[in-house]
Parts: sequence; structure tokens; C-alpha cells
Amino acid sequence: MHSYDERLTSLVFDYMKDRLSLDPVPLDNPGVKDKLEAALAGIITPGGTDPEKVLDLYATQLAPAVISADSPRFLSFIPAAPTKAALLFDMVVSCASLQGISWLEASGAIAAENQVLRLLADRAGMPESAGGCFVSGGSAGNLSALVVARDTARRRIPGGRLRVAVSDQAHSSISNTLRIIDVDALVVPSEDHRLTGEALRAALAADPDPSNVIAVVATSGTTNAGIIDDLAGVAEVARERDLWFHVDGAYGGAGLFAPSIRHRYAGIEHADSFVVDPHKWLFAPFDCAALLYRNPRLARAVHTQDASYLDVLHTEGDEWNPTDYAYHLTRRARGLPLWFSLAVNGTDAYTDAIEKGLSLARETAALIDRTGHLELIREPELSAVLFRRAGWTGRDYHDWSERLLAGQIGFVTPTGWEGETVARFAFLHPGTTMEIVEEILATMA
Repeated sequence: MHSYDERLTSLVFDYMKDRLSLDPVPLDNPGVKDKLEAALAGIITPGGTDPEKVLDLYATQLAPAVISADSPRFLSFIPAAPTKAALLFDMVVSCASLQGISWLEASGAIAAENQVLRLLADRAGMPESAGGCFVSGGSAGNLSALVVARDTARRRIPGGRLRVAVSDQAHSSISNTLRIIDVDALVVPSEDHRLTGEALRAALAADPDPSNVIAVVATSGTTNAGIIDDLAGVAEVARERDLWFHVDGAYGGAGLFAPSIRHRYAGIEHADSFVVDPHKWLFAPFDCAALLYRNPRLARAVHTQDASYLDVLHTEGDEWNPTDYAYHLTRRARGLPLWFSLAVNGTDAYTDAIEKGLSLARETAALIDRTGHLELIREPELSAVLFRRAGWTGRDYHDWSERLLAGQIGFVTPTGWEGETVARFAFLHPGTTMEIVEEILATMA
């Protein structure tokens, strides 16, 4: 089964070419459990099944039961819009079976990944010393970074409970991370859903014993509304209090490539660690998140794994082992598809694509403002737009969402805002048009 099979290769390549050529990509629908189980019954056998039959099962039964996050009509959660170049090179990475943990095994791949990490660090204004690795997603990045913050702080606070200051708007992965690493949260009330330096300073001043607060987490683009925290103000307090300053930019960090909003990220250059997910708004395939440290040596001191069979990886030279900068060991060279696409398309194309999402959000907000039965909840900062339909209940929004998907008009799920169910668009795909937006909004009449 490890021999090259020309027929199997042709079958799979033909399918991939057909999928890549879809323009636009259809939304498709969630599958029905009993139907899917019936279709899968008997496909795995002791002797194997003809590959044409297996691929046909996938193409006709399984793939249509997966909502396509790369469709321009996918406007829920945080969509995906990987470039064709990135998707193609993801196939190259897969067929090469790269083990991207160490310079010894994958120096070529790691050198290319590090070139992209340097680009991201430069966009954030981080120093030449900055570096890190690619991980599977924002959750993995936040966890790895805050483990470093915790263990670094333990050198000066050897005992007792530690705490991390977080906004009440922080992503769910932050609270999950704190639970995993056994650190408590100092929850700082946000001002209009934004963490500010003033609020952080007040919370620390009011706390009876702030000495065990070791870090603060800010967000450069909340998932729900695309709100960027007061990074400069938070950074100032972090410096005053000697706190580790972590910035979660999983979604919104890509806005660093957009000149029209770059000023909103002032202060990010002071981050001790920073996460951005290229599989969101930097048009890479899943799963790809960039994790950067201001001082990577601190991360290496925490994450390097000791085992006799790994000793060969640890030298005194300039070799860079991605496994030393996050909790992982085995890893794909998941930054390579982004590297290839950036090299092929150029950074200007990325800027244009991100600005397109921002413009679409602004145009949509203006259209909602002009529509009598719709109400814009807040002006968009990034590419997320929150709005309500006058007179609708939560049930109305959910029924509307189901009708949109059933009709393949759009995938737009409702969200919560200050205890109320509302509508939300998330614009990332450069192929989403105002015509699509107008078609969707017309269904709310």
C-alpha cells in the first residue's frame, strides 16, 4: 500500500483540480446522521475497497455534508478564504510528509517559516530578537504563550496562586488556558467592550494583593465584534507593573497589513507574546497560527523537551527548533503554505484583500443605517458587523438563519450581544460582494 499508484493518484488529483476550480465555492449543508452512517456502512473492509468507489462516496455524500468555510457566502463565526497558491502548497507539504519539529530534520522548511514569522513580527513592530513558531490555532498559541508567562513568573514568585488579568471580553480560549495551567483570572471590566489601560490600572489598584498578578491579556480584534483593546494603555501598565503582556490577535491581528487601520494597533510592539491565525484573515489553509515571542529564549527555557532520543536536536549553534517554542513536539510545517502564497502573490495582494473586507464591512454598515427596519449596533472597527432587525426575537433570527442556509443564500448565524440575540456578518473572503450582502438583507424585510 506504500507503492505509487498511477490510477489512485490521477483520481485524487482530478478531484482536487475540480475542487480548486469551483468559483464560487458552494455553501452545501449539514448532513443527516442516519444518511451519512448508511452511506459509510461497509466502506472499510479487510481487503479494501476500490478507490474510485471510495472517492465517489466522499464527493457525493460526505463533502456536500460539510459547510464550506471558503465560500464567499460563509459569513458566520470567522470564515476562511485560503488562496489557491496556499491550498496547492498545502498538498505539497502533505505529500512530502514533513516532520517540522527541528532544524536537523527540516531546516529548509523552518527557514521559510521563520521568514514569514519575521514578516509578521516586523508588521507588529516587534524587535529583531522576536521569533516563535507555527501552531495549530489561536487556542494552542494562547496556551503556549501563557505557560511561558507563568513559568517565567515562578522564578520571582516561587509559591502561591498566580493570576492573569483578562478582560471580560477575552476569547473563551483564554479562560480555558487559565484553567488548564491552574492560574486564576483577575477579570477587568471593559469599557464599551474594550480593555483599557485605565481600567487595568484601576483594577490592580483596587485589588487587595496584586503582587500575584503576573500577566495581562489584551485582544487585537474580538471575535464577536472585531474590537481592538487599548493596546498602548495596557502595555504601559504592564511595563509599570512588570507584567507579561500577551496579545491575542487570532482574528484581528491580520489587520496589521491594512494601512487604513494600522494606527489602531499602537502598543502591540510592546507585546511579550503575540498570536495571529493566518488560517483566518491571512488566507492560509487550516490549521495555521503564528506564535511570536519578544524574547524567544524565555519560551525555549520552558518548552524544550528533555529526552535521551532528543539530545541530538539541542546544540549550541543557531539552529531553530519549533518544538522549543510551544507545547507540541510532532508538528506539520504548517507555515509553508502561507510562505508559498506570500512569495507568489506578494504582500500588496494581502493588503488589498484585507482592505476589501474592511471596505465591505463599512459599506454594509452604511446600508444597514439606510434601511428602516434594520439597526446597526456599532460602527465596525474590523470586518465584523453587528446589527438587529426591529421586532425580531431570538427565534426569528434562528429561523432566518436556517432559511438562508437551506436556500444556499448565505451561512449567517445569529450571535449574542449584551444579552440580546442579534445578527452578525464576518467579512474575510475577498469574493464576497455587496450584491451578496444585499440579497441576504433583503430576506429580512
